Amino acid sequence: MLENLGNYYFLYCNDILAIWMKGANRLNYYRILWVFVFFDLPTETKKDRKFSARFRKDLIRDGFTMVQFSIYSRHCNSRENADVHIKRVKSFLPPHGEVIIFTITDKQFGMMEFFRGRKQTEPPDTPQQLELF
Repeated sequence: MLENLGNYYFLYCNDILAIWMKGANRLNYYRILWVFVFFDLPTETKKDRKFSARFRKDLIRDGFTMVQFSIYSRHCNSRENADVHIKRVKSFLPPHGEVIIFTITDKQFGMMEFFRGRKQTEPPDTPQQLELF
């Protein structure tokens, strides 16, 4: 059941109450972050290839999706959530190679242009998130 009371919406579902403010989406463009991980890892030896494959699998296990072969991204609902995932990525860094981790806002992500060849393509969908209190 959905109720509209003033500046808030209340949603009751299976004894769980979700509350959100009207107009909150305007702020979300700047509050929601995308974490990007760029990496260039050595693959010369069998051990290097193992570390590289494990790093990619750990990124995927943590919810990152591949943008390009060595570029992964993850949608985060807040700075605190992004910090948790950045810390987790740092915990499974491989011993060799270069890794770059950075964040951009959802607004900045929305201004990115994606191409396949010369044809412009749609960016990945932003996951919908309902905050429960």
